Amino acid sequence: MATLAPSEAALIEGIDAPAMLQQVEGWCAINTGTRNTAGLARQAALLADAFSALPGEVRLVPPAPVEAVAADGRVVELEHGAHMVLVVRPHAPRRYLLTGHMDTVYPADHPFQTLTWLDAETLGGPGTADMKGGIAVILAALKAFEKDSLVSPYVGYDVLINSDEETGSLASAPLIAELARGRAAALTYEPSALPDGTLAGARGGSGNYSAIVTGRSAHAGRNPQDGRNAVVAAADLALGLKALSGDGLAINPARIDGGSANNVVPDHAVLRFNIRPRSEEDAARFTAAIGPLLREVELAHEVSIHLHGGISRPPKPLTPEAEKLFELVQRCGAALGQSIRWQSSGGVCDGNNIAALGVPVVDTMGVRGGAIHSPQEYMIVPSLAERAALSALVLHRLSGGE
Repeated sequence: MATLAPSEAALIEGIDAPAMLQQVEGWCAINTGTRNTAGLARQAALLADAFSALPGEVRLVPPAPVEAVAADGRVVELEHGAHMVLVVRPHAPRRYLLTGHMDTVYPADHPFQTLTWLDAETLGGPGTADMKGGIAVILAALKAFEKDSLVSPYVGYDVLINSDEETGSLASAPLIAELARGRAAALTYEPSALPDGTLAGARGGSGNYSAIVTGRSAHAGRNPQDGRNAVVAAADLALGLKALSGDGLAINPARIDGGSANNVVPDHAVLRFNIRPRSEEDAARFTAAIGPLLREVELAHEVSIHLHGGISRPPKPLTPEAEKLFELVQRCGAALGQSIRWQSSGGVCDGNNIAALGVPVVDTMGVRGGAIHSPQEYMIVPSLAERAALSALVLHRLSGGE
């Protein structure tokens, strides 16, 4: 604390850690699995009320339409919840974006629904780390910034809490792009990459696809030669996709839907797969290879294949501008007695989408915790106030208060 200016020390003194914990406990009591629209509506209303304590306008934005391929090959529309947006000083010459998500990976019928104290400083529960703890950090940091930073009146910012991050942010991607474009910097509140507070630096990308294979049915005993087996073609395609993996491109064939009775040559199958390109060049290599592979499988099995999906998270390299932002976060951490470092991550998040617009972003500004996406998920409770202080100081210095 000796390296903090008096005004900076005042900035973080008012952070109310017990109030932050109470918020997280209340929010985590609501199931907000991505498709649980009733739970998401309750959560969005509570967030809108909480963020109304800040200056600016709070609104709930309807989700963008999202299509998916059903097991029978039909393209259907998916239902999503509304997204919460706070806009503060929209005409300020320097503006930031802070993002989080209210959804979790635990649906309403998942057995992991309750909070449990694992020890005096560790709270287990759905969404504690990923990322209702992070939402509490955003709110507390902005309250401190507005109340005690002399430079806050001269900058503006938007806060986006979306409802579909855990499934790729397809229903909020246009909104992310709208809010991120032209911003000086962005902070995203995913939990730290490691429980010690390490940040995620460069990230690879991600894309989800469904290949709809249409063959021809026939009797498996009387005239199998007249059939065109869509399941076999899908399996061949899965092997071909796996063969494309390597050198910065990971492809995971994940599931094949299709077939009916054992005595029928299946005329329909859907192959689901995920790709993870490390760089834009790796993504381009996949794009160049997928067309010829589809045609090869179509010709070999006399089927037709329709590909649905795409890359929803572009690769996020660590640009010089992003590195400067990371270094500012590191200096602020040092001033607070927090050791901050960063490393590459195989995961993806909304930070990928923001970085693709040329905006420098640090996307693991949330709480310290771990075991996310599992029934062992936990949050290290002292990190609520710790990370709120870090964000408040980052915003202050980023705005010229250093």
